[in-house]
Amino acid sequence: MVITIDGPAGAGKSTVAKLVARQLGVAFMDTGAMYRALTVKALRMNVNLQDPAALVLLAEATIIDLLNEPGQPLKVLLDGEDVSEAIRSIEVTNKTFYIARTPGVRHLMVAWQQRISTRQSMVGDGRDLGTVVFPNAEHKFYLDADFKMRCQRRIDELKAKGQVVDEKVLALDLAERDHQDISRKVGPLKQADDAVLIDSTAMSVDAVVEFILAHVRKGKS
Repeated sequence: MVITIDGPAGAGKSTVAKLVARQLGVAFMDTGAMYRALTVKALRMNVNLQDPAALVLLAEATIIDLLNEPGQPLKVLLDGEDVSEAIRSIEVTNKTFYIARTPGVRHLMVAWQQRISTRQSMVGDGRDLGTVVFPNAEHKFYLDADFKMRCQRRIDELKAKGQVVDEKVLALDLAERDHQDISRKVGPLKQADDAVLIDSTAMSVDAVVEFILAHVRKGKS
């Protein structure tokens, strides 16, 4: 079984997907973490992020995997190294779009994600899971929230990690990410025609999780 949760940055996709996966006893796939991991490697190796050919060559020489262990947080492995923390830096966040917009890299990523899904049932979150990566997924959801709420959630997340946040800069960055995600030519952010839309602006995380679980269980009955 594959469950996809797509939506814009700050909508709460990862948090919800992790909890849904835990409740169902299946694996969690953070596709954005895979693009972030390749960004980490590109920055470390000083690869030109605006050179698509160089990025594809880098991806072809890279092994990215997601390790789900019972009771443990998801581990993101970059050539065998755990980069679960490194991928969350602001620099990586602001530069991942170079990786995500490169057609050749996305082609490889989709193949990796589809291969990972063959191991076990999973819940994945991303931008194009329901439209491109898993068009035949059993259950699809599109999680959204108004812009101010998404900004506040991202601010709270970063502050909880002890990071200093310039709220005006963060809002500008989030607006730019929205534009990049929606307008890119390959795998743009888009709600699948058969996805269930969830507006989480006025919903708690638990409420969103319960809504998804009820929908999934109803579909299985």
